[in-house]
Amino acid sequence: MDDKTNMIELLLERAVDYSKTSYELMKLRTLGKTSDLVSSFIPRAVVYILFASFLLFFNLGIALWLGEILGETCYGFFVVAAFYGILGIISYFFLRNWLKRIVENYIIKKVYK
Repeated sequence: MDDKTNMIELLLERAVDYSKTSYELMKLRTLGKTSDLVSSFIPRAVVYILFASFLLFFNLGIALWLGEILGETCYGFFVVAAFYGILGIISYFFLRNWLKRIVENYIIKKVYK
């Protein structure tokens, strides 16, 4: 009887150790996937911020230049704003699902990598 009790205790200890190890492994895998996702996002974000800064100053230059041609500075800004408004409407109606799919696929690839 004492032998069966020791075996059951040993089995329970191993089950507890296994569950603790499985939990730690799950935490480490989650940490690895999260750090991979974030570490790939940050360099892209820096590039996007730099590109957005370039576009901002480029658009300011175009707006000022168009304003000079049209005779009033504010007209240049209105023309540039109208261009981006039309571009935004086209993107919303025609490219929204395509862009959403690209972002979803990127995240899924990073998570299951």
